[in-house]
Order: sequence, then structure tokens, then C-alpha cells
Amino acid sequence: MSRDSTRKVLSVAFALCVVCSILVSAAAVGLRERQERNKVDEKKKNILQAAGLYETGIPVEDQFSKIQTRIVDLQSGQFSHDFDAATFDSRSSARDPETRYQIPSDLDLAAIKRRSRYQDVYLVMADDALQQIILPVHGKGLWSTMYGFISLGNDFSTVNGFAFYEHGETPGLGGEIDNPAWKKQWPGKKIYDDAGNIRIEVLKGAVDKSSENAIYQADGLAGATLTARGVGNLLKYWLGDNGYKPFLETLKKEGLKQ
Repeated sequence: MSRDSTRKVLSVAFALCVVCSILVSAAAVGLRERQERNKVDEKKKNILQAAGLYETGIPVEDQFSKIQTRIVDLQSGQFSHDFDAATFDSRSSARDPETRYQIPSDLDLAAIKRRSRYQDVYLVMADDALQQIILPVHGKGLWSTMYGFISLGNDFSTVNGFAFYEHGETPGLGGEIDNPAWKKQWPGKKIYDDAGNIRIEVLKGAVDKSSENAIYQADGLAGATLTARGVGNLLKYWLGDNGYKPFLETLKKEGLKQ
């Protein structure tokens, strides 16, 4: 058979494909544990960053030791002990018929259609006293579902930090939700007024700092009105009556003993 025959070329190509497939599969299996560990560390890093606690050069696990992970039943507004907080995955739970909640269309401000009945929340403790609570949030932007964490102080209204860790918004436009300058405005903002009404909103333009409502307002994103609207809507959903608000009210009344 000629060295350059079609059969010889196809045989070599096939053998090369098989060898490469075996190598890639072996690498994927061999690195799976490390990838899962990196994924967990990255999540913890994002939680720490939302709380303003992350420090470079210090192992994430050491920094995360001051944070307690708890599971909340959003329907009852109480902590749940039915799941292992270390392995709970709210995204998987939202797909499970046993634990998912179909959001009524008139309440679905975040445009996510369904969510888990349960959510993992993160408590920043100091001397057994609650300092901050970090809440996962997500909702639709222009092109993608935006996933982030918002940290509230122990008054359960003052924002300590707010950041997204996953989204597919347009770089330079909606992607500016990653801009440190935009994220810097959030600490000190208030979610609720004194009567408990949700007031936080993302404007189309810049906040008038002289306005009495400025504490409830955040600057919009130039050229990314729909992304900014999505951010405001997801906050109103997750911190509203169909999200974390019943839990936060219970926590404020009963504390961690509930």
C-alpha cells in the first residue's frame, strides 16, 4: 500500500483521534477533583469579595472560616436543616421537581421563571454576633442571567457590597457591572425605608446626591439600560416578599436562635 494512499492517511488520522481522545478524557478525569475544588474556592472568594473581606495572599479557606453557611426555606422564612450546607446547590435544586418553585408571572420581576424553594445564605460572625449576611441573587439582564451576591449589614437593609460573578452581558456596556467604579457606589445604600418598604432602584442616569432618595438609588449604566433595569429588578425580586424579605424580617425579630 502506498505511503500516501487514502487508506493510510485515514488510518493515521483515526489513530491520532483515538489517542488524543484518550489523553483528553484521562486529563479531564484526573483533573476533575482539582477543578471542583477550584470551583468551590472561587465561590468562596466571590462571597468574601461581596462582603469586602477578601485579602490577596491569604488562603481562601482561612478567610472563609469566619463565615457560616446556612440553608433557608424561603416559603417559611426559617432556617432549614434538611440539607447539607456544604454540598447544597440551589441551581440543581431549582431544576428538581421536589424542591423547585414556579414563580407566578406577575411576581417574576427577575424574569427567571423558577427558583429553588431553598437558598444558601452566608453569615459573617464575630464573637457569636452576626455582622453581615450575604445573599445569592440572580436575574435576567439583556443577554444573560446575571449571578451575584449582595451583602447586608446586621440591620438587614444597609448594603455592604454587591457584585456579580457570572454573566454574559456586553463588554463595555452591560459588562460594566464588573467595573470597580460602579461596584464602589453600593456600600451604604439602603434597601428598605423605615416602614420596611423596598426602595432600592437603579436609575437610567446618575444619582442626584443632594436628593433625599439618593441613599436608595444607584447609578445606571451608560448605553446598557436593559442590563441596569435587570439589576434593579432582580434586587426588587430577591429582597421582596417573594424572595428573602420574610426570612430577613424573621431573622431581625428572632435572631439566629430561630
